[in-house]
Amino acid sequence: MFSNFSNYLSVAVLRILVALPYEVLVRLGYGLGFLMALIPSERNRVVQTNLALCFPELSAQKINGLRKQHWRLLGRSLVEKSIIWLGTKKQLAEMIEVQSEVDLCDRQPRILVNMHFVGIEGSIILSALAQEKGWPRTSGFFQRMKNPFFNKKIIAWRNRFGGNSIDRQGNTIALIREIRKGSFIIIAPDIDLGLKDSTFVPFFNIQTNTITAVSRLAKITGAQVCMMITTLKPDGLGYICHISRPLKNFPSDDPVVDTARLNQIFEAEIRLRPAQYYWVHKRFKNRPLNEASPY
Repeated sequence: MFSNFSNYLSVAVLRILVALPYEVLVRLGYGLGFLMALIPSERNRVVQTNLALCFPELSAQKINGLRKQHWRLLGRSLVEKSIIWLGTKKQLAEMIEVQSEVDLCDRQPRILVNMHFVGIEGSIILSALAQEKGWPRTSGFFQRMKNPFFNKKIIAWRNRFGGNSIDRQGNTIALIREIRKGSFIIIAPDIDLGLKDSTFVPFFNIQTNTITAVSRLAKITGAQVCMMITTLKPDGLGYICHISRPLKNFPSDDPVVDTARLNQIFEAEIRLRPAQYYWVHKRFKNRPLNEASPY
């Protein structure tokens, strides 16, 4: 009973947030992030650990400052989920600008590699504007949530403009069909999804468990692979979803080499804006050669 009440209360809060002026929503998010940075928690410890591992050259004071800045942006990201999940096309278009170095109308088989920056789920804008821009629909894997209520809700919210969320558990064939049809295929390989179909490759000079799906799918389908990176605008008033030109000579004949290459691209982008990366994820939880977890 309490669980159901909590679920519906959370939806009600999202509906209130999405009705607020955007400037108010952003300030509210920054305040939430400020508070989260002050509260001792497991996720706060994860952020601290990740930053210390990835930036050993920084002092403890600078790491702590980066941690606080990250939480501020993460708080903003959390309240902006109300627009991502429930907002109108107009709200999304005002919040996210699409910049593409490829023709998004050409139906070329293409994989868009999405990074986990805290800023936004940038792919939703492609789905929202698809019909009026003549773009294909957006498809991509999703990770099941532990909460069945929100698992169902978020899939419906993400698909409300005609998108296609594909359960990553055993549905690779469905994704291959979508790639060959020319749909926008979104894959975010920069989180630890377990040891299956993964390899350990460097990320910030740390051997890091990373899925090889992008290389394997590109090889099977002949798809181009483009980076899709959504970050804050310099003035902080919204986001830019930037889609790059296809990566040259990708895939190669070695998925491990390709996966390592992607990790180096991720690292270079993160170093440009370190506070915006999703440091709350236990990126180094699986370790090679039975190493102890840093968490």
